[in-house]
Amino acid sequence: MSGDAHGRVLVAGIGNIFLGDDAFGVEVVRRIDPAALPARADVADYGIRGVHLAYELLDRRHDTLIMVDAMPLDGPPGTLAVLEAEPGGGTGPPCLDGHGMHPQAVLHLLHTLGGDVERVLIVGCRPAAVTERMGLSEPVAAAVDEAVRLVTELVHEVLSDRGAEYASA
Repeated sequence: MSGDAHGRVLVAGIGNIFLGDDAFGVEVVRRIDPAALPARADVADYGIRGVHLAYELLDRRHDTLIMVDAMPLDGPPGTLAVLEAEPGGGTGPPCLDGHGMHPQAVLHLLHTLGGDVERVLIVGCRPAAVTERMGLSEPVAAAVDEAVRLVTELVHEVLSDRGAEYASA
């Protein structure tokens, strides 16, 4: 990976706070305690600004991206999963919607713009309702603290692995 990433992680909360459970990613990153993360981790609420996230990644400061988002998953609402995105960001023209982009669209736009990120993890939560309203449903709200713990653990694991890679290089 070119640039000056050297084992940096970006945790990006994604979602629309006006669409109920779609705000899951935003709420998770709001609750993450930056003091609980290593200095090489950055946490940001990107909300519906997927285009901004893609442009942010063009500077190649981060070699790992952890996106937190509501997404269709098996299981009841509030179910959490960690997925690893395929490199390259998909095919076809990128979806350029300035008011919201799903994770694959962000990655495809990044790739289209000539950018790349070495590893992409997605911490997803199955929503109960993505409708025009403020606030998370009960099962999704109940999953937020576990998602915060999971993201914090992932950041530590990723940076621990990266440290071992650099030490052996």
